[in-house]
Amino acid sequence: QVAERFGARRVLLGHTLDDQAETVLLGLARGSGGRSIAGMRRRFDDAVPGQPWDAWVTSFVRPLLDVRREQTEAACRADDIDFWSDPHNDDPRFLRARVRRTVLPLLERELGPGVAETLARTAEQLRPDMELLDDLADDAFAELYDDPAGLDVSAAEAVEHAVRTRVLRLAALRAGCPPSELFAVHVDALEQLVRAGGDGSRQVQLPGHVTAYRDGDRMRFRPTQPLR
Repeated sequence: QVAERFGARRVLLGHTLDDQAETVLLGLARGSGGRSIAGMRRRFDDAVPGQPWDAWVTSFVRPLLDVRREQTEAACRADDIDFWSDPHNDDPRFLRARVRRTVLPLLERELGPGVAETLARTAEQLRPDMELLDDLADDAFAELYDDPAGLDVSAAEAVEHAVRTRVLRLAALRAGCPPSELFAVHVDALEQLVRAGGDGSRQVQLPGHVTAYRDGDRMRFRPTQPLR
């Protein structure tokens, strides 16, 4: 919305090293896999709504991922810069707030200082590996998936597991699954569908009212039929 309102080519986000550490810790606690443990990206690109992708791309950049939150707040006070504190950050009903106010301070107290920096460094070390696998998956997806025909299952079985699961996730996203609701359990179910027979009897219900099913040597997707 900010990019669209101001016609911005670049939007700077205020996430700090503390936010990165919290993201990594939450990913570990949830068993969310390498993508979550790799934390937030320093930069990502997105198209402005209503514009062709190649005509207007906005870069979102996080320049403060190496800086602690208290340092950013101190710098703002020193330069008389007003900043807004989200009240949700102190609301214990939210998991991230409990991690921020209780869990991370406990770890720092019991394990010694530097836990937040270590968690953020873990993300920094893991991110290049995740990005390489994502690039390999993008290439494989372009070869294995066709919108009308679906996913070539036989060819997908020959792909390394780490790449194949990413291809399956991309296929589900292409079919209309919301990214925020597509979890590892759904990708695991698609992996089982790859290994299942091709008689079409097995189906996987996915978020966004999407159904995946086998059709011979293809995995296809269709809108989930409402219950009657």
